[in-house]
Amino acid sequence: MAECIHGFDEGLCDICYPRSAPASAPRTAATRAPRATRAPAASRTAGAPRVATAPPVLLSAQRIYHVTHIRNLEMIAIDGALRVDAEPEVDVSSALAREMRESAPLAGGGVVADRVPFYLSPDAERWRELRDGAAGAHWSDAARATRPTDFVVLVADARAAGDDVVLADGDAAAPATRFAFGMEAGTQQLRRMRALDAGYATGELLAPNPFPFSGVALIGVPHEPMRDRVRDILREVGGHVPKVAVYPPWFQRD
Repeated sequence: MAECIHGFDEGLCDICYPRSAPASAPRTAATRAPRATRAPAASRTAGAPRVATAPPVLLSAQRIYHVTHIRNLEMIAIDGALRVDAEPEVDVSSALAREMRESAPLAGGGVVADRVPFYLSPDAERWRELRDGAAGAHWSDAARATRPTDFVVLVADARAAGDDVVLADGDAAAPATRFAFGMEAGTQQLRRMRALDAGYATGELLAPNPFPFSGVALIGVPHEPMRDRVRDILREVGGHVPKVAVYPPWFQRD
């Protein structure tokens, strides 16, 4: 199927294929219709339109987002996985942030740093901090030297992580954060988070290590030159090739 310049399938991009407003029906002179006989109540309600119901909230269907510097992408593609023991070319986490995650225990065993982190939103709080200048103790000097457009966003569905997932309703290294283990418990916690409209900006999904690169369905990029650069990297490495889509709002400063 053909794609537009932003990486979306033809006809699905509102920028390249703007939707036209429906044409107005021509007006006709009003005429008085004969009064219809009142139908029985049963026949009136039988044809009433059904109210659409929202699909159930499932953690397995939740989109998850991992932000990485473009210079780290080639090694991820070569390894075929996101790994917690990888040595990124550009490490945006500070020594303090790594220490906090290495000392934050999980009830199921291990620590937070043993798992691959994903945000629950492309506008997560930590990602906003990073693209706004990386102020604060969580970020390295290398992070403060970057620009938002130096990054790409790897997008997957939570089901790609398997059943052994951990859902955190806040920063996974923070003392007050609550954890749900497994898809079933995670779904219940996700429903509470949605009902309270809380936790999306700070919450994390912690996937088992390693997370397969084949589980990445889409790579979001800030502009067309970055899209071309990502496609060149994926072509040279070979193997899994996710869709690459340009979406500038994910990379804008607040």
